This record gives sequence, C-alpha cells and structure tokens, in this order.
Amino acid sequence: MKRVITSLQNLRPLRILTVFLAASFLFLVQACNRPTIAGQPPQPAGQPPNVQRYDPTKDYPLSPYEGGMNNFSDVDPRAKKSEKAAKERADELIENAQRNVETKGIDSTEQYVRNYRSGTPFGERVKNLGEDVGSSAEELREGVTKGTQRGVENLQENVGNAAKGLTKNVQRGTEDIGKNLQSTAEDASQAVRRTVRDAD
Repeated sequence: MKRVITSLQNLRPLRILTVFLAASFLFLVQACNRPTIAGQPPQPAGQPPNVQRYDPTKDYPLSPYEGGMNNFSDVDPRAKKSEKAAKERADELIENAQRNVETKGIDSTEQYVRNYRSGTPFGERVKNLGEDVGSSAEELREGVTKGTQRGVENLQENVGNAAKGLTKNVQRGTEDIGKNLQSTAEDASQAVRRTVRDAD
C-alpha cells in the first residue's frame, strides 16, 4: 500500500496533463478522419466528399468555336435562355395589350357612335366638361393659395427662430466672455498671491 501511495505522490501534474492531452488528440484525430470507400480514391485534404476532380485524360466539352473574343462567342450562354424567356414575356404582354384595346378602347368610328348614342347627350357632356374644368381650376387656385400661405408662415417662423437663435448665441457669448474674464482675473490674483507668498 505504501508503494502505491509513494508512486501516486511521485506523479507530477504536468505528466498527467501531457498524457491526457496526447490521448484526447489521438481520439479527435481518429474521430474526425474521413473513412475511405472501397473502389473510390481518397479525397484530398480540404475537398468536400462529393466533388468530382478534373481528369486530364478525359475530353470535356468546350464552347464551340465561333470567332468572337478569344475564339469563342461574345454572348454569355445563359443570355440565350434569358432571351427566350424575355421574348415569351414580351409576346404575352403584346397579346394582353391587344385584348385590353379590343375590350376597352375605341377602334373605329362605329364603336364611338355606339358609345355616344348609349351615353348622355352632347350638350350635357359639354356642360359636365365645363363644370369639371371649372372645379379643377378652383381646386388649383385653392391649392396655390394654401401653398403660398404655408410658405409665408414657414418663412415667418424661420425668421423668428433665427432671431431667437441669434439672441441666444449673443447671450451665451457674453456669458462666456464674462466667465473667461472672471477666471482670468482669479488666476491673476492667485498668481500674485503665490508670488507674494514665495517672496516672503
């Protein structure tokens, strides 16, 4: 029993720590190691497992020679797909616009005459148009006068604020000058007292 106790006393904490760190390092290395699959070459370090590597012995398809910049096409191959989608979308918009014109617009004089006959008489239309123009002019006049009044009020308020700000700045400046003069006078009197004390 004494031998066990003395052997435990001889163990130093640094040795125990070293053995523990070495064991944990070996455990982590084994746990984090990627297994190799039979029939598949091992992946290089840092490469994801499902990435195909470039094989220089194979012939990969390249862009066809078209005589553009660097002997290839100047147009991005993805643009061809987007051109097709853009053309389809443009065709859909054109068809939609034609449908809207056919159902809502006036394409011929006959359609205009039919709309006129089914609607209100010409005199009432002119009268309504005159009233609409008059009310629009009145609204415009009211809007201009309100905007002008707001502008004048804002200008008066800004001038008043500027005057208040100027008086506050002048007051602050005079207060600061008074404080600076007072502190300068106090500093000078303290300097005179020190020199008198030092001279005595």
